[in-house]
Amino acid sequence: MFLQLVYISTARPTLELSDVESILQTSRRRNGADGVTGLLIFDGKRFLQALEGPEAQVAKTYERIQADPRHRAVVQLNRAEVSERQFGQWAMASQLVGPVMGSGSMVEQVDQLTDAIEDPNIKATLRSFARVRGAA
Repeated sequence: MFLQLVYISTARPTLELSDVESILQTSRRRNGADGVTGLLIFDGKRFLQALEGPEAQVAKTYERIQADPRHRAVVQLNRAEVSERQFGQWAMASQLVGPVMGSGSMVEQVDQLTDAIEDPNIKATLRSFARVRGAA
């Protein structure tokens, strides 16, 4: 069994794209060592992230995330035990979408990124994020 945790947070106004790149580099290294897989979506203002792996490692990762001053208002959306990983062997798949990339449909990008996710609830959570942000 694995712990799967999904949260959303708001980036601090001072966050720059180089900060996001640093977050990704660090998380890929740490997550690979800890056996944590997942997905991070960032639209320039908010983060949506799914983490999965051994319970202790996911909990430790989430505690680090909550303490990170580069974002605020961390809200856990889902926490569940799963028998199979939804995010394969990704150390941390990521997508910078919408305004961050300057073009393209956030909805289309997130739909493509989440197409292979089998759990309908997790897929809906990630896709709903894109649709709410796309309508804003």
